[in-house]
Amino acid sequence: MTGRTATARAQVNIALIKYWGKRDERLHLPTNGSLSLTLEGLHTTTTVTFSPELPTDVFVRDGAERDGEEARRVGAFLDLVRVEAGLSERARVVSRNEVPTAGGLASSASGFAALAAAASRAAGLPLDEVALSCLARRGSGSACRSIYGGFVEWRRGERPDGRDSHGVQLAPESHWENLRLVVSQLSSLPKDRTSRDGMRDTVRTSPFYPGWLATVDADLALARAAIAARDLEALGEVAERNALKMHATMLGAVPAFTYWMPASLAAMQAVWQLRREGVPAWFTMDAGPHVKVVTEEAQLARVSAALTATPGVERVRVCSPGGGLRWLNEPLQP
Repeated sequence: MTGRTATARAQVNIALIKYWGKRDERLHLPTNGSLSLTLEGLHTTTTVTFSPELPTDVFVRDGAERDGEEARRVGAFLDLVRVEAGLSERARVVSRNEVPTAGGLASSASGFAALAAAASRAAGLPLDEVALSCLARRGSGSACRSIYGGFVEWRRGERPDGRDSHGVQLAPESHWENLRLVVSQLSSLPKDRTSRDGMRDTVRTSPFYPGWLATVDADLALARAAIAARDLEALGEVAERNALKMHATMLGAVPAFTYWMPASLAAMQAVWQLRREGVPAWFTMDAGPHVKVVTEEAQLARVSAALTATPGVERVRVCSPGGGLRWLNEPLQP
């Protein structure tokens, strides 16, 4: 198949100060700012080819052609690129995830960041990082942070068109080289409720949501200062507290829901026990069951052993701070 092709790789990012709620669902504009760490080793690689030979868009993920809602979201995103580039050609998208899809491990962040980069380059759009971040946000809000490496803040922005709502790198991955995020993976199955639906229901119905929102700016300020000082205790405390507050808003929704599994609570309790034993470790959780633990390299043996011994934990991954978007010369083959 002839056509214009580009391949990009983007890493997962894990929010330490969470994004939860949208002020504009169409543009994916958040109600609050957020702050994340990009991780090495958990990534999505995507090749996009625009070709006049294609009668329709084709989406292949992990070796299988996809349809339904997944393909619809990819096609809608490609339409954004086509409008910007003045193209009418359809595209073939081939993607590979090194992280479970739709399971609460931020696959949509790396997925849409890689898609934004590959599609825009294949379409001939010369986008800088800010423009790429804004484009990736249109696919999945947190994808705007995966354009960058290290510590990234997603600025809430004020403009109704969203042009000031994008990621900004606070510090590169080299800033805190011995920081580690230990991921306890509880299930590789897709979650029952998408982040989009859970977020929407929480914002509309939870009486706890305004209280959560009122504390985020203070949490962001504490996290920025902790990162600048490489203060693990300060960063861990605010990250854990912020995550628990976010999950509490879901319990107040109508109907109430949670992404936790029994093993989620067991892993949290394991982290609390580690701290009682003097091990500096703090957890965070996104809209999924997995527990991610913020610690430093010297504590990895204790933290990994405790999580591995937790009933219901299927796999433990150790992740270092990761870099930003990468361009690859070789296209993916389905």
